[in-house]
Amino acid sequence: MARKMKTMDGNNAAAYASYAFTDVAAIYPITPSSTMAEVTDKWAAAGQKNIFGNTVKVVEMQSEAGASGTVHGSLTAGALTTTYTASQGLLLMIPNMYKIAGEQLPCVFNVSARCIAAHALSIFGDHSDVMACRQTGFAMLASTNPQEAMDLGAVAHMTAIKAKIPFLHFFDGFRTSHEYQKVACWDYQDLAEMVDWDAINDFRRKSLNPEHPAQRGTAQNGDVYFQAREACNSAYDAVPEVCQEYMDKVNAKIGSNYQLFNYHGAPDADQIIVAMGSVCDTIKETVDYMNANGNKVGMIAVRLYRPFSIKHFVDVIPSTVKKITVLDRTKEPGALGEPLYLDVVAALQNDGRFKDVPVYAGRYGLASKDTTPACIIAAFRNTEKKHFTIGINDDVTHLSLDLSENPDTTPAGITSCKFWGLGADGTVGANKNSVKIIGDHTDMNVQAYFDYDSKKSGGLTCSHLRFGHAPITSTYLINKADFVACHKASYIRQYDMVSDIKPGGVFLLNCSWTGEELDKHLPGQVKKYIADNNIQFYTIDGVKIGKEIGLGNRINTVLQSAFFKLSKILPEEDAIKYMKDAATASYSKKGEAIVKMNHDAIDAGAQQVVKVDVPESWKDCEYEDISTKHEGEGELIDYVNNILVPINAFAGAKLPVSAFTKYQTGEVPLGSAAFEKRGIAIDVPVWNNETCIQCGQCSYVCPHACIRPVVLTKEELDNAPEGIKYAPAKQLDGLYYTMAISVLDCTGCGSCANICPGNIKNDTLVMSSLEGQYDVQKYFDYAADLGEKQAVLDKFPATKVKGSQFKMPYLEFSGACAGCGETPYAKLVTQLFGDRMYIANATGCSSIWGGSAPSTPYTANAKGEGPAWANSLFEDNAEFGLGMCIAQDTIREQTIAKVEKIADENAEVKTAFDKFLETKNSSTCNKVPTEELLKAVAAVTSQEAKDVLADKEYLSKKSCWIFGGDGWAYDIGFGGVDHALASGNDVNILVFDTEVYSNTGGQASKATPTGAIAQFAAAGKEVKKKDLAAIAMSYGYIYVAQVAMGYNMQQCLDAMVEAESYHGPSLIIAYAPCINHGIKGGMKIAQSEEKKAVESGYWHCFRFDPRKTAEGKNPFTLDSKKPTLSYEDFLMGEVRYNSLARSNPERAKELFAKAVKNAEEKYAKLVKLAEAE
Repeated sequence: MARKMKTMDGNNAAAYASYAFTDVAAIYPITPSSTMAEVTDKWAAAGQKNIFGNTVKVVEMQSEAGASGTVHGSLTAGALTTTYTASQGLLLMIPNMYKIAGEQLPCVFNVSARCIAAHALSIFGDHSDVMACRQTGFAMLASTNPQEAMDLGAVAHMTAIKAKIPFLHFFDGFRTSHEYQKVACWDYQDLAEMVDWDAINDFRRKSLNPEHPAQRGTAQNGDVYFQAREACNSAYDAVPEVCQEYMDKVNAKIGSNYQLFNYHGAPDADQIIVAMGSVCDTIKETVDYMNANGNKVGMIAVRLYRPFSIKHFVDVIPSTVKKITVLDRTKEPGALGEPLYLDVVAALQNDGRFKDVPVYAGRYGLASKDTTPACIIAAFRNTEKKHFTIGINDDVTHLSLDLSENPDTTPAGITSCKFWGLGADGTVGANKNSVKIIGDHTDMNVQAYFDYDSKKSGGLTCSHLRFGHAPITSTYLINKADFVACHKASYIRQYDMVSDIKPGGVFLLNCSWTGEELDKHLPGQVKKYIADNNIQFYTIDGVKIGKEIGLGNRINTVLQSAFFKLSKILPEEDAIKYMKDAATASYSKKGEAIVKMNHDAIDAGAQQVVKVDVPESWKDCEYEDISTKHEGEGELIDYVNNILVPINAFAGAKLPVSAFTKYQTGEVPLGSAAFEKRGIAIDVPVWNNETCIQCGQCSYVCPHACIRPVVLTKEELDNAPEGIKYAPAKQLDGLYYTMAISVLDCTGCGSCANICPGNIKNDTLVMSSLEGQYDVQKYFDYAADLGEKQAVLDKFPATKVKGSQFKMPYLEFSGACAGCGETPYAKLVTQLFGDRMYIANATGCSSIWGGSAPSTPYTANAKGEGPAWANSLFEDNAEFGLGMCIAQDTIREQTIAKVEKIADENAEVKTAFDKFLETKNSSTCNKVPTEELLKAVAAVTSQEAKDVLADKEYLSKKSCWIFGGDGWAYDIGFGGVDHALASGNDVNILVFDTEVYSNTGGQASKATPTGAIAQFAAAGKEVKKKDLAAIAMSYGYIYVAQVAMGYNMQQCLDAMVEAESYHGPSLIIAYAPCINHGIKGGMKIAQSEEKKAVESGYWHCFRFDPRKTAEGKNPFTLDSKKPTLSYEDFLMGEVRYNSLARSNPERAKELFAKAVKNAEEKYAKLVKLAEAE
């Protein structure tokens, strides 16, 4: 049977198969599985029918626990129900998985298998999560690649229906979930022919219904529970045969050879590897290579992992086998071995045929660690280590295998291409389009996989593309490429990329350099490699083209066009047509102007590629050391040199285990981000000292703390690097003012220039090319280290906008997107309270830009004081932060009690103690009295005094903060947020309200307003936004504020100061524009967008201070003025709204009218609150 071929990733393939059998999908976003839920929602919104002739009912829940509860309930009431999840989300579903399996309800959980957060969080793939579920009673079926996700996804559903046992269908997160391949898609009619309709009817008839009532979920005592639990054995015994039955039906339909355990290799193999997941394709490729070179090896791909059929497994093992190696993609500390290994050993002992064959256990691929043919060959060659690891260098416990052989096992005729891009420059999106174009318009097979660093945007992306007529089974990163493109010129001196190019291959460099400049900028080893290996070298000035066309740094289509021209995979005319069609599809929601710009970029990319004539002299070039080594001593410098520098050079995979022994708990020093100096901006701000009004607003809004006002003494000015710009400091006689700009840390967002009041009449802060501003960095490096001046803060207090910017930011140079709406708020909080802060940070955008290895953007002052930052999970952050606060308060109170006893017997301590008590509840005022009190206690020799000094860091009042996004605060963590606030403890909660799940790709949350298009709300959100502030204000004793920095900087600052000074719980909800909003004009106008949001009535600013109630005053202050701008005009300035107006005008009109009404009603309610007596 011929099936339609379509280029897609593993998530799309699994979702496509799942959609066919699904009545209801209960979902919640989590990386890397969110795409399955998103496309299910899109297909349903578009009217796509399943095998029942219906669209799927998609329900977004508040958490994975809620999603699994909904799945359970929906199954109970007779709807075939599905969910999609991974990692911590899957773990939250485990309680319901036991129930669903115990009640023998037929459903499928589709899982993009991913790491579980332990010492650190990782979003990348391994089997830690699914292995935590092997005891739940779910059958478990593993897919190796996107095609299998399509085929075996259907097998999972059909087997679950007939066997009446739920299935967990899993495949490797990222390596399979995000890998693009050409996939043969099911015709739903074929699935309808194979499924057991009688079993479906039986399921429907046996569902709970008042018309044939029954009772489920009763309680049983110990006299019968055991027997009842054993009664399910026969149902599980039947699963393997039912699963094989459906594999056979699939095989008959499509000509495949799916078995519960698939053997591949020599029929007389002397050794085999047993594994499951994406590594099986790499093993298969390696087995073919080794057998072609005189070896006799094989491999078994495990499909049905639970129930584990001993008979089916042992039957496929060649009788000649003398050694078996089992590879597990998980780690279970303290166990005798990992799960698959233990199952294989048990199976062999139970069967007896191979009980004397030695079994070796290997661990590989945690967090998507690349597993290459070299690793597989090492596993086959190993005879010394019964338990081992591959793919890493374990120089501590010495479990790793040496990789002595690294052949090119890629099948002949496969073209391998590698693209080095800048995060958010569109490289990844363009490459996805490229593989779709090639896959959909040729008979070639395709593969695309994308490797990222940890930055939100502006980081490194590396795209790995393969094309060819042979099957592509290389599920590992490309290190032998036919074509390499570098889309960011500065990368050429940061990363080793040309050594990946095969002799005679093509190298494309995006830069503005001409011949002599190329000779100057390219390292010697790069030039020599190009010349020695006859590399075909081309350049293109994509940045210049992008600026001329109006695309800015979004130059992806320019470079995509250049790739097609040079690779010659398609005829140039055809490639340009297909690229333009793809650009139209991708950008039509952003308007015709954007589409035309991209069409122009495609034409320019094909026309402006320049061939470089490689000089013969380059063969004589010498090696240049371009590595980075930071001078100094101490824990931070050691961390930077030993961890941060190698990881940022994309060499982290080569670091040995010993490099992490001191960081094995996940704790790392603050302040390492300051050493990165990435230099990624295209344009940076240039300051005019003659027209600056010295307001500090540019610094206030900078998302990355790259621009800072500094006041210098005459001596400091004289010692400054020559050429520093300055002006007399206003209202500070004898002092001088400069604006320090870290151009190497700037991301080029332009937010500072956008809000600069001096730009109204003059060019006070303008964006200019980084190329001409490198020398400015030395001025920042000097000025930023001069420290705060008390005289300046006395004149300009930190409670005012200008004064706040003379305070040190304890959050700097984060990995947040250029123009981020969240980081300016977090940075401001650290400027006010950073030297005494605890921060509990919910998983999400703010934890990723705030704490992703290797950089730590939270930093410490010269005394070593700074934010104590920690991330636990997504769902528990409020409770986690409350726990931190309670611990600090508990030990503090114990210490104060000891001081009180000492004070009763010592007059000097008594005097200092009384001063301390006056400021006990103020973190701002308590620090100095605490220091004086400790000095007095230090003069006392009692044991209690020694105990107080031992716990001295607990004595001063700390500022306890809980950070997180709206997905956490409004949805999954709302119960915890509510409880932490209701507890009455002195905690401060700051919610970055982007109105979507920003970190997982822009899914709708309860913070998403009516009419917005978001993932899981493809047709526009129907219901209005949850009023979190009103819920908190209803308690009466919680300080509550809504702020928008761009609307009123002082109101935002006042709210933070008031919230922290309030001795009780506080909640600040901050409006944060996000790249997911699709703001017309880009993120450089994020602050202006906040202003428009308030002036149009879309967002409201206010404060609720319970202290005023005690004074007999109205606690509520409305800081927003009556809206003066059009609400709908504001909506039309963002893609999340205007795309609905283009795609479905009637629905947009209806929802926008509803949104306007909601906003008007809310503002009227706020006015009444403000006017209350």
